[in-house]
Amino acid sequence: MIPRHLESHIVTLLGCFPCVAVNGVRQSGKTTLIGSLPGEWRRFDMESAADRAQVLADPDLFLRLHPQGVIVDEAQLAPPLFPALRVAIDSNRGRKGRFVLSGSSSPDLARNVSESLAGRIALVELAPLSLAEAYRLPASPIYPLLRERASPQDVMAAAAPRLDLRQVLEHWFQGGYPEPWSSADAEFRRFWHRHYLDTYLMRDIGGLFPGLNRDRFRQFIQLLSNLSGAILNNAEIARALGVSEPTVRDWLTIAHGTYLWRHLPAWDRSPHKQLVRHPKGWLRDSGLLHRLLQVPDADALLAHPLAGRSWEAYAGEMLLRGFAAAGIDVTPAHYRTRGGAEIDLVLAGEAGVLPVEIKLASTTEPRSLRALSEFVTGHGCPLGVVVNNDDQPRLLAERIVAIPAAAL
Repeated sequence: MIPRHLESHIVTLLGCFPCVAVNGVRQSGKTTLIGSLPGEWRRFDMESAADRAQVLADPDLFLRLHPQGVIVDEAQLAPPLFPALRVAIDSNRGRKGRFVLSGSSSPDLARNVSESLAGRIALVELAPLSLAEAYRLPASPIYPLLRERASPQDVMAAAAPRLDLRQVLEHWFQGGYPEPWSSADAEFRRFWHRHYLDTYLMRDIGGLFPGLNRDRFRQFIQLLSNLSGAILNNAEIARALGVSEPTVRDWLTIAHGTYLWRHLPAWDRSPHKQLVRHPKGWLRDSGLLHRLLQVPDADALLAHPLAGRSWEAYAGEMLLRGFAAAGIDVTPAHYRTRGGAEIDLVLAGEAGVLPVEIKLASTTEPRSLRALSEFVTGHGCPLGVVVNNDDQPRLLAERIVAIPAAAL
């Protein structure tokens, strides 16, 4: 089993809430993770007919017989359980850490949690493996320092690379789904991604949205692979696919809600009046993106015309996975002005406002930092970050630090 950094945060949440729900894309490792939690737990899988019948025959009676130490896997398949959970939790509201739910995203799961368990449950997302997790390294110390708004010098001291460039390149190409990382067979990895995409799109998403035209939606995901990391124009996407703009908006919502796509709204908390308001986004797993783009291997990736945008999405996801595993809440956006100033990622939350530029190259030219410097000054940010492929962290300006991707 590959240790997951999110586990310690889940344990912390179980000490604060009666119930914790772990959501995430299929095959991200949810079942394995919750099965490793400390303590005595009994697991019920709602994809098992026997377990489902036992739980749903009488959910209130089931929870009276099992008042704690219960894991319910794929809980979105058991809607009647949620009102019974509310009753069971409220019968002894002070007892923490009683139930763990897991599930893939679905409208039913989100609605049941919000309607029945609001204030009683903590929600976390398990993404595929981060760079550090794939190579079985402990979590990077960078993220708590960024939350604490540490000095550039302290961040640099914690940002020494822990991997070599070839390892970073391999993870970028391969992506983070755990099962391919369990095998060194390149052929198995290639087939796994292809069949995962077909199975996930055709079975899971199609099952969650019965009216969805699965073939057209797959064409849509294929088109998104070419737009990953770019500003989106829904009208152009609609014309390319021969569908309406409302259909494109619905499909983007489905792709984001099922963890295939990361929606990045435009940053709007700025005195600058000439901001580009269109959102952008990216496919969240780089391995899935590269299979859709038919990139044959890691070396070919560097020469691909979309390598820069793919790297931006990959590094952005590594940052977001690192903050999430540390239990640090951040909301991502992108920044662009009509004059051409651009910042790849702006993170707002417990770390304040943190602007991030992402570069595939190992060096960063000073002239490319103008937009980042102006944003740091104009928004009073304690720090601006550049993620690149340098072999060591560097102070690029008074409040701008370059962090090697190998340190994330």
